[in-house]
Amino acid sequence: MKRYLILENGEVFEGEAIGAPGEQAGELVFTTNMCGYMETLTDPSYFGQIVIQTFPMIGNYGSIPQDAEGECAVSGYVVKELCKEPSNFRCVSSLNDFLIECGVCGIAGVDTRELTKILRERGVMNAAISDKPSYDLNALKNFSIKNAVKSVTGKDIITYNPGGQFSEKGVISGGDKESAGKKSRAGQPAGGNAPVKIALIDYGVKRNIIRELLRRGCEVTVFPAGATDKEILSYEPQGIMLSNGPGDPAENTEQVETLKKLLGIRPIFGICLGHQLLALANGGKTRKLKYGHRGANQPAKNLESGRTYITSQNHGYEVIADSVKNGILTYVNANDGSCEGMSYPGINAFSVQFHPEAAAGPKDTAFLFDEFLKRVKE
Repeated sequence: MKRYLILENGEVFEGEAIGAPGEQAGELVFTTNMCGYMETLTDPSYFGQIVIQTFPMIGNYGSIPQDAEGECAVSGYVVKELCKEPSNFRCVSSLNDFLIECGVCGIAGVDTRELTKILRERGVMNAAISDKPSYDLNALKNFSIKNAVKSVTGKDIITYNPGGQFSEKGVISGGDKESAGKKSRAGQPAGGNAPVKIALIDYGVKRNIIRELLRRGCEVTVFPAGATDKEILSYEPQGIMLSNGPGDPAENTEQVETLKKLLGIRPIFGICLGHQLLALANGGKTRKLKYGHRGANQPAKNLESGRTYITSQNHGYEVIADSVKNGILTYVNANDGSCEGMSYPGINAFSVQFHPEAAAGPKDTAFLFDEFLKRVKE
């Protein structure tokens, strides 16, 4: 069955229908990941976006629920070739079946290289996937992603004990809702020492952030994005983590005001959207990038050591480093010089734009979790 990708400038790409039936508009973006498409499809940071995979074949290892980072959040999916007969011992179903189950409209058989060149030259634009070769271009041009964080954040306060694991469906076990943060110290790490208590604010959290903290013996309490400073501090955390998430960071005024009340009270570590919101809470500004950074091969240079790390990234906005009060620029993107990290010595906080928790990788910057816990313990 034919399906069409219609760009807001009127260009139309014809291809083959994959995934769920229907029609969907979204912000068209591309990712250069060569693997880890399950992470891409289930990363809440892609909320409201139609994702192009630049790697030519996608789906060769099928759908693997254990690799999911959250609920499927993409608005549409574009590939050159979809593998219809996956082969992997962990495979549960084909990727096409996964897209159908999640209600995601997709299109295959289009020239993803040409699409990517268009976005690199003209910048990110809106698009629609449809079974018809036409679409209301005025409506498409006026489309915007709204209430992104509110749409993907969790609804409950949940605490996860050290040693908690993920079930076959990708859900963390060892968590108790609501009152869990007040419970006794069951599940202490080896040696009998009480676990480090971390408050994690969920702006669209990837599950591997929780995994990385659990592996290091932390007790992790996850708070919805709308939690107040008093609710967070009532759990007596020793450190505060700010998660990744979707959308325009400047839209989250309520979350920024909450962060302002938490500055300096506990050590803070922000990732991706958390990095941007921390900058806004410190008087900084953000702006939209031409086509963003999405992929697992983005070079981030540490300005103190001079070392460059290969990182996984997924964002369309950047922090304007020199607008941030009391902040020190720590990492820059080696391709375009954009801000990749900030440090706030006066309030014992730091943040990075890239993903140290990346799964399927790279793992080069996972040491940042150790740096965070070192600060917490000190």
